[in-house]
Amino acid sequence: MTGAIALSRRSAAVLVVASVAGLAMLCWPLLVQVEPGTTRVDPPFLFLALLPIVIAVVLAEISEGGLDPRVLAVLGVLCAVNAVLRGISAGTAGVELVFFLLILAGRVFGPGFGYVLGCTSLFASGLMTAGVGPWLPFQMICAAWVGLGAGLLPRRVTGRTEILMLAAYGVVASYLYGLLMNLSSWPFLLGVQVPGHTGSLAYVPGAPVVDNLQTFLVYTLLTSTGSWDTGRAITTAVAVVVLGPAVLTTLRRAARRATVTGRVEAPGDGVRAG
Repeated sequence: MTGAIALSRRSAAVLVVASVAGLAMLCWPLLVQVEPGTTRVDPPFLFLALLPIVIAVVLAEISEGGLDPRVLAVLGVLCAVNAVLRGISAGTAGVELVFFLLILAGRVFGPGFGYVLGCTSLFASGLMTAGVGPWLPFQMICAAWVGLGAGLLPRRVTGRTEILMLAAYGVVASYLYGLLMNLSSWPFLLGVQVPGHTGSLAYVPGAPVVDNLQTFLVYTLLTSTGSWDTGRAITTAVAVVVLGPAVLTTLRRAARRATVTGRVEAPGDGVRAG
């Protein structure tokens, strides 16, 4: 795979395995089988503890060959900007600008860069806003998937069609991000009651998977899909459409300067990377 941070086959394989592991950690309430009649299930905290390690292993594998200083500088700047944007928007009413820059950067610099930027920018913003908690590793890996997916979008699409494609991707990513983050916290909520809905929407240990899945979908639909997630989707799409062309041009100019071009010959041939 090409991009500011190249992904070797081994790095791609590690990324796939880590993503499957991360998805399993998010979906454990729907995967764990318990005895009928059980009223309490101890969550697999070992899985939760392993998630930061999984993320660290992936980041180490991706940067195994060392990052070019220019790429590292661009990554640092974008990470800082994204952290500040998150602090400013703070997710109020779903208004969140993090995905806007993350998607554009992943599009320009490639899937490896998008993955790393998603992890580091959410971690940095968590430190800045005192938002460090058990939810942070889940936020990091979900944001990493958003940046990764942006880098994997078709390269041949350009012009206005590209902007529309990125805006549509931002909408889909916003809803999926909200869905997965709800799934990370839903099993720990007790006696969930939502106005206008009769009955509890809490996770029921031992209930059939289909029943728990249906309860969760109703819960996320009533609590975030129509409000926070929609606000995030609209904010991201509008930002991409309005600011996307100018930001893409700026990032691509920076990418040309940050990416090593030319051939590297053996010592004595007098040809160096430029």
